[in-house]
Order: sequence, then C-alpha cells, then structure tokens
Amino acid sequence: MSKQLLTVPLRQSETDNKKVYIETFGCQMNKADSENMLGLLDEIGYKETSYIKDADLMVLNTCAIREGAEDKVYSYLGAWNKIKKAKPGAMIAVGGCVAQDAGQALLKRAPYVDVVFGTHNLQRLPDLVQQAEQTKAPAVEIWQELPSDLPELPVIRNNDITAWVSIIYGCDYNCTYCIVPYVRGREKSRAPEIILKEMQELGQAGYREVTLLGQNVTAYGHDLDSAIHLGDLLRLVGKTESIKRIRFITGHPRDLKVEIIDAVKEVDTACEYFHIPIQAGDDRTLRRMARGYNVDFYRKKIDEIRSRIPEAAITSDLIVGFPGETEQEFMRTISLVEEIGFDSCNTAAYSPRPHTPAASWEGQVSDHEKYERLRFLNSVVTDVALKRNQQYLNKVVEVLAEGKSERNDSRLAGRTRTNKIVNFSGPASLKGQLVNVFVESVNPWALRGVLNEEFSIHKT
Repeated sequence: MSKQLLTVPLRQSETDNKKVYIETFGCQMNKADSENMLGLLDEIGYKETSYIKDADLMVLNTCAIREGAEDKVYSYLGAWNKIKKAKPGAMIAVGGCVAQDAGQALLKRAPYVDVVFGTHNLQRLPDLVQQAEQTKAPAVEIWQELPSDLPELPVIRNNDITAWVSIIYGCDYNCTYCIVPYVRGREKSRAPEIILKEMQELGQAGYREVTLLGQNVTAYGHDLDSAIHLGDLLRLVGKTESIKRIRFITGHPRDLKVEIIDAVKEVDTACEYFHIPIQAGDDRTLRRMARGYNVDFYRKKIDEIRSRIPEAAITSDLIVGFPGETEQEFMRTISLVEEIGFDSCNTAAYSPRPHTPAASWEGQVSDHEKYERLRFLNSVVTDVALKRNQQYLNKVVEVLAEGKSERNDSRLAGRTRTNKIVNFSGPASLKGQLVNVFVESVNPWALRGVLNEEFSIHKT
C-alpha cells in the first residue's frame, strides 16, 4: 500500500536507512499519533518495517483506557526485550497514554526501555531517540501540558484512500470513570486555516475520505479567539477538491449543536453518520458518571438528528457494571438501545482506572456480573444492528471501495456514507472509487452485494 508523506524537511542524521516498527493500541487518535511518529522518525532516517525482527527501533504506542492496559504493555515489552537482545543496537521506545501516566516509573518494570515519551511531547520523539543513541542511556521526557502553540507534525499515512485529521486534543469534561483528561490534558483546538491546509494537501495527494478526530470533536473551536464550531469547520473544509467524504468522531452529546447537525445535512461531502456516546441509559448512573445530561436530553439530540437527516446512522458507546449500578438500572440501558435503534455500539464492562473517582467507590460490581451484563447487552446490540441493516436490503448504496475484503481476497470492501461495511465483487482497479452496490444480504456487522452501475447516488 502506498504511503503519503506530508511535510518534507529532513534532518541530517547518522540513522539513515534504519528501520522502525510501531505497534499501536487504542483509539483512532492513537493511530493518528502513530502516523505522526512515522513522519517524525522519517526525518532522522528511520523507515517503517512491518517485520519487528528487522527493526532497529521498536515503538509501542499505548492506551490506558481499560484496566489491564499496563499489564498488556509490559507483556509486549518483555517479548520485545528478547528481540532487542538478539539484535545489538536495537532500541525500544514507549509512548502514548500509559507512558504519559507512568513516566520514569515505567523503567522500574522495564529497565531495558530506551525512550519514554508522553502524549504532550510527541514532537520530541526524534530528539529523544537521538539522545538515547548517543548517550546509551534511557531518555525519558514527559510534559504535563500540551504546548501553548501546537506544533504541526509531519505524517506518513498508512492508507492512501482515507485519512485521519486531528482537529482538537484533550477533554474538558471530568467523567468519574475516565482517565483521558489526565493523560491527554485539556481541550486545545487546531486553527481552522491549518486544518484546511492539511485537507487541501490530502486532496492534492488523491485522498477521498477524511475523518476529523478529537477526544471531544464536537467541542471544536470553543477555545479559539474567533467564534467557530464544528459546523463552521465542516462548511470551511467541505469543498476541498477531491475529498468526497468527511466524517467526525468522537463527540459529547452536550456539545452537539443543532448548527453542527445542519452542517452535516447541508454540506455535500459531510457523511450522514453520528457517533454520540451515551455510556448508560439510566439517569442516576449518568449523574454518578458526571456526564452532564440525562436520558431525555440525549433522546432530544437523537430527535434533532433524525428529524433533519432521517437516513443518518447513529452509533454510541456503552459501559455496563459501573459502581453501584443495579440490575434495574442496567435494564434501562437495554431498553434505551432498543428504543433508539443504534446502528452499532462500542460496549465495555466498567474498568477502574487510576486518577478517577469511581475507582475507589463502594459498590463495585463483581467481574462475573459485569461480564454477564456485557454478554446480554452485546446480544441486544447485535439484534438491533441487524434490524437497522435490514433497511439496506435490496437497495443501492454508494460505496467507497477501499481494497480487498479482510474475509475474502476475491471480494472488495468499502463503506457507505453511513459507515456501513460493504463486501462486493469487483476488480481491484475500483480501489479509491465511489461505486454503486446493490445490497443482496446483510448481517449485523456488514452488507453484501454486487456492483450496480445503473444507479447514481446523490446527496439530497
């Protein structure tokens, strides 16, 4: 797969022609960070390899959102140390949320790590790698806040059809279960003109779809000097040449302004897809989570979307087994999933995290009960998703062909504007093109169909 490098200046370095392997845990923001790491390391001569045993530098980009995340990190690092010993001169670097939290303490459990860097000083990675190379001693640097002026970082993208563009970092909410504000900091928006420039570069490079990213993407712009919100940004970047689709994830219900929904409706390239996490379907649980809204508020947000864009897909995040959650309160979450009719949901059992109030509360739900609830919730989410997907049966949908299907090399895969995965037969030459597919069958996770060139799909 070809890779696009934006931003060109290269540093002189003795590391020319060395290889880097990056393993990424967690969300799309982490994946976007890893692409920036590739761009930064390219400037000091490191080229990506997909084979870890060939790597001169192994980078682990970590996630701390779930319990057990640190154990997973150290398990990986233990295996990597064996590879390092077999290749003299090889180095290990750890970044991301676990590194931001652990800092210097990470070396106590993994003293063989050469570089530790956090989420706020990603741009310092090349300097820290060169420092470790030269001193033969661990280079550890953690910043507690994002810099006041966000640096623009080079990027090597792992996809030549779709791209991520970060538009806001951090989160200003203090949900009682969430470690994100601690490891990612407070909200800081990128300037709209910088985002537009990156979008234009992507269009010139032939990208077809862009997803705008943020821990709380719907809060975009509130911290900028000029009054601007996500809807304004969609209108600004929505006419970028060659970019045919624009999405955004993940938002907070309180920040989903009607003006954002209207922009999705009115901007041709904005996709009819909203990922709006509710987390629980019970008011008492939401209060204790400090989500800042109740179920009725969320219902009204869904009504605002569907009254304006009836065909919109709506997905969500749900947590079961929050401390003190009763069986009755859990069942209200079940009822809400059936009532709203989510197209899909990311579900998880509550996971106590350090630096969060809920981790020390009484009333912790047993693991057995949490996973029984999760199993039941997943079965309901699956049933509802199947019903939602059945509305596509025997219809023609516009699909952006992204390449071969993961399940069947003889078929292509892509996504609809509403973010539904579609598997269909067709030549590899269709990659990167918008094609019309007649849907012949569906399951809860994907659609399946055949090419149909008799129809032309247009946003109305």
